Amino acid sequence: MKALILVGGFGTRLRPLTFSIPKPLVPFCNKPMIIHQIAALAQVGVKDIVLAVNYQPDVMVNAMHQVEEEYGVKIHFSIEPEPLGTAGPLGLARAILTADDAPFFVLNSDVICEFPFADLLAFHRAHGKEGTLMTTKVEDPSKFGVVVTQPGSTQIARFVEKPKDWVGDQINAGIYVFGVEMLKRIPDNQTMSIEKEVFPFMARDGQLHATPLHGFWADVGQPKDFLTGTSLYLASLRARRSDLLLAAAAPPATSPAAATAATSPVQGTPPSAHQPALGPGTTVVGNAVVDPTATVGRDCKIGPDVVVGPGARVGNGVRLVRTVVMKGAVVKDNAWVKDSIIGWHSSVGRWSRIDNTTVLGEDVHVADEIFVNGGSVLPHKSVSDNILEPRIVM
Repeated sequence: MKALILVGGFGTRLRPLTFSIPKPLVPFCNKPMIIHQIAALAQVGVKDIVLAVNYQPDVMVNAMHQVEEEYGVKIHFSIEPEPLGTAGPLGLARAILTADDAPFFVLNSDVICEFPFADLLAFHRAHGKEGTLMTTKVEDPSKFGVVVTQPGSTQIARFVEKPKDWVGDQINAGIYVFGVEMLKRIPDNQTMSIEKEVFPFMARDGQLHATPLHGFWADVGQPKDFLTGTSLYLASLRARRSDLLLAAAAPPATSPAAATAATSPVQGTPPSAHQPALGPGTTVVGNAVVDPTATVGRDCKIGPDVVVGPGARVGNGVRLVRTVVMKGAVVKDNAWVKDSIIGWHSSVGRWSRIDNTTVLGEDVHVADEIFVNGGSVLPHKSVSDNILEPRIVM
């Protein structure tokens, strides 16, 4: 089987992180974003994966060599001479996608979920039409394009962009499976939108069905959504009883033991295969993942919704809430970090406060006793003055 991942361009929405590495390699819960997708595809038997990109940085190519060996897949780079939209890349990769008659998956690289590819494929084969689109439920459909199906059927009738009146609450989740005959709708070397120039005609012809995605879904292509997606992913790990979560994490709030566990200190927890060393008196609240090679000092409070990356160091008395601390970063004693991303090899000074979707790029250093409120700090910068209003630091 085959798959195509729409990677796109330079990841401008996720800057300043993407100034250092391509967006697909930005770690999400301590694993490059695209590896979550590749691992799930390999698990259902996909052997050829096309990465549709507007550019081909050497770092991306080199990283994929290791991925091929680890997951037993062949990675193909499909380089667009100019941006071809969301349908054009399928035409460009036609030779690979039509190497046999098997259906193929297509997905957006920013999407994170539990990737139920086996169920999606079974559904697609059952209805036997050209395409299947996964949908996800949203609270406010007026902000999205809504997928409307025929009454009592999974066949898509139409798409309604940002409806003012209620027509449904299911939107395109950016995960598809197609039969090879669908590619006849896409000419070679032409910029096209799959959402606007292909799907409406497939629906008109009765060739497109929808199936709802169960569980969480997130588009993590920009910092605020990256943090929301992290929270949802950690909750999913909790539901699956993953051993990646800190053993001391609190049970759900509805549990009778929640009040006790939520404030239970971890006294000098030793490291293990998935559990890092935590200092005496450290408290873990809710869901948190800390790489086994990271260290956390004494009397800290970690969580909820925290990820700490490889080799990161968290000092004594630190408070982390809904935060990602990336590889090699340092959060010094008594710092307070909330709703923020601390980039690779960056540091947060003692008694500093970082808040409001602040993103520190690679190798950024915040001095002691500094307040950063919504700062987006480019790589290799130092912050020695307070940032009181959200702004970019260049």
